Amino acid sequence: VDPYGMGGGGFDPNDLGDIFGNIFGDIFGQQGGGRQGGPRVTRGADLRYRMDVTLEQAAEGYKTEIRIPSWEVCETCDGSGAKEGTQATTCSTCHGAGSVNMRQGIFHMQQTCPTCHGSGKEIKDPCKSCDGVGRVRKHKTLEVEIPAGIDSGMRVRSAGNGEPGENGGPPGDLYIDVMIKPHDIFTRDGDDLHCEVPMSFVTAALGGTLTVPTLTGKGEIKIPEGTQTSKVFRLRGKGVKGVRAGYPGDLYCHVVVETPVRLSDEQKDLLNKFAESVDKDAEKHSPQNKSWGDRLRNFFS
Repeated sequence: VDPYGMGGGGFDPNDLGDIFGNIFGDIFGQQGGGRQGGPRVTRGADLRYRMDVTLEQAAEGYKTEIRIPSWEVCETCDGSGAKEGTQATTCSTCHGAGSVNMRQGIFHMQQTCPTCHGSGKEIKDPCKSCDGVGRVRKHKTLEVEIPAGIDSGMRVRSAGNGEPGENGGPPGDLYIDVMIKPHDIFTRDGDDLHCEVPMSFVTAALGGTLTVPTLTGKGEIKIPEGTQTSKVFRLRGKGVKGVRAGYPGDLYCHVVVETPVRLSDEQKDLLNKFAESVDKDAEKHSPQNKSWGDRLRNFFS
């Protein structure tokens, strides 16, 4: 076996030409070293479509119809590109091969025929419906299914629903880029959900039970006494079950303690009395305030 392609009978310059012919044939889209004749078969182009869905649709899955622009075979000429009653003729330049040979010294190359652009045929009287292209621009309606658990940035492939191929080539594919719309309550982080939950300062101080929204309904969290703003409570399994996940994520509730506004005089008096009672033992009732005061004193000392 000769790994360099040179036999024992000596080196033939024509062999080098065949080698480069194969290489450049592949580069210019010819198969088998460009030795096969006939029009070039081309796969259809892929199409892209952006779909905006709600968080609920993404979590549960979603079926819908979309309308996309696409090339379709011209019905007037049945894809031939020739005027009705006429036929396309064999290309006079490439004689139906769809490609022409070029040789420069020892280099042997093939390239797409400049006359017929690879079709192998010439059209003297083009079809008026498609201007000789053999295809017309139309819209088609497709039913697509978005899988449950899909996230923003993921892509759904619909095989064979792209542009049609040329000269009998296979069609391309349709790729649907999914984007999730902003939600009024939840933000998504992978399979987990996050939300802010307002809470009265009375509930924060005394504790209690708080009803919170979930993606499918309602849930409850127990609030311990002395809960502070930004405390996070987790509801297991109340997130989203991702496309590849075996179980759903969690829901994280970030509580925000609300300061009461528009108080009556009576309410203000009650709060003032409450403040006086708390100030008598501030370190006990406001540990964070004491810690903050200690840090300030250390900072300015």
